[in-house]
Amino acid sequence: MQGRDMLKIDAALWQMGSYSLRANWQVAKGAKLAVLGPSGAGKSTLLLGIAGHLAPKQGQILWQGADIYAQAGQVASMLFQDQNLFPHLTLAQNVVLGLTAGKRAERAQITQAEAALARVGLAGLGARKPSAVSGGQMGRAALARVLLQNRPLLLLDEPFAALGPQLRAQMLDLVADVAAQTKATVLIASHDPAEAARFADMIVFVENGVAQPPLAVAEFLQNPPAGYLAYTT
Repeated sequence: MQGRDMLKIDAALWQMGSYSLRANWQVAKGAKLAVLGPSGAGKSTLLLGIAGHLAPKQGQILWQGADIYAQAGQVASMLFQDQNLFPHLTLAQNVVLGLTAGKRAERAQITQAEAALARVGLAGLGARKPSAVSGGQMGRAALARVLLQNRPLLLLDEPFAALGPQLRAQMLDLVADVAAQTKATVLIASHDPAEAARFADMIVFVENGVAQPPLAVAEFLQNPPAGYLAYTT
């Protein structure tokens, strides 16, 4: 791997009071990673750090050889579990925020938002408000918003946890399809090993204050760390 073609976490340490998280690894551009670990282990901290929202106390996060915090939020998009849709806005208005950050949208940007909705299977629903659609449709709209930003890093913090198994699998497949099309590097936090196996190429396991280096899914599941066995049984 060359520096310009990877995400590199270089001896990073995040510390908040008595809690700390360390990570020191790298992955190639275009990788799909599942971040597993028990509640409170630091999965969200890791994603927030990679997204540029939570600077490490030590070390740095590099994308294509440059510090991610110096790239003014232009590298990563993040999708949270609560979707962050504004109830008073239509789906299209929520989605276009991915381009405008609250400023008045131009017609071309609205057209892009409508195209993004169609891409996730919501063609014709842009005029509806979140209360008028299903939970799965709200998840698709939130995904459309981050996809519209078209950033090379896509981070998902258990965004589909509230959905049923069938719909969650559909959403994961949609993310995988989009990642393949855009060549995005994707990290998704999850509690579900089956979900990780369905989506990811590699698994990062977080426990005891360490986000361990990624392992290929098959290798991880064949020889899981002791902490993983305790966490899943």
